Amino acid sequence: MGQDEFPTKGNLIRTQHTLALARQGYVLLDQKRNVLIREAATLQTQLQELQAKMDKKIKAATAALIHANIEIGSSQVAELAKVIPPDNSIQIHTRSIMGVDIPVARYDDTPVEKLQYNLADTTLSFDEAFRHFSEVKALIITLATVENTVYRLTANIRKTQKRANALQHIIIPRYEALLKLIQDALEERERDGFVRLKVGKR
Repeated sequence: MGQDEFPTKGNLIRTQHTLALARQGYVLLDQKRNVLIREAATLQTQLQELQAKMDKKIKAATAALIHANIEIGSSQVAELAKVIPPDNSIQIHTRSIMGVDIPVARYDDTPVEKLQYNLADTTLSFDEAFRHFSEVKALIITLATVENTVYRLTANIRKTQKRANALQHIIIPRYEALLKLIQDALEERERDGFVRLKVGKR
């Protein structure tokens, strides 16, 4: 029998306090899990919509690029691509959902008109390809953010579920049994003391 299991008033109070904390912890973890599940389900729907949109946009961009390669030649398309500056504007920040850090990507979505290449050297199909691929870039950033969020929420849901299960099926029953054991022992001791007192009086 451990030190905390001896049937004393102090251990009774400590066990009651620990049991109350464990029950409160289970309620909070259960609430957290439900919030995370709702959030993940909403984002899962959004993710499917984004993936469908991405597939459609990539097909349109690829078709426009093929036309541009045919009309002005792939070497000219490659030269024009070199003029377009790399995008270094992407910044990753975090926000918190029930204590889970979620990445949020921010970037400078400069309008196509402001990007510099000579319109006289291009065709409508090249401009269309450029516009479509700019939209693909924006979708990739959004999609990556949502995918990462769903992944982190799912991992945290599993972790929260394990902790809630441990409290519900191991910790709480253990302390309930310990509390009953201490209460029974104290009641038995009280009864014995009462009987001895009565016998003494006689």
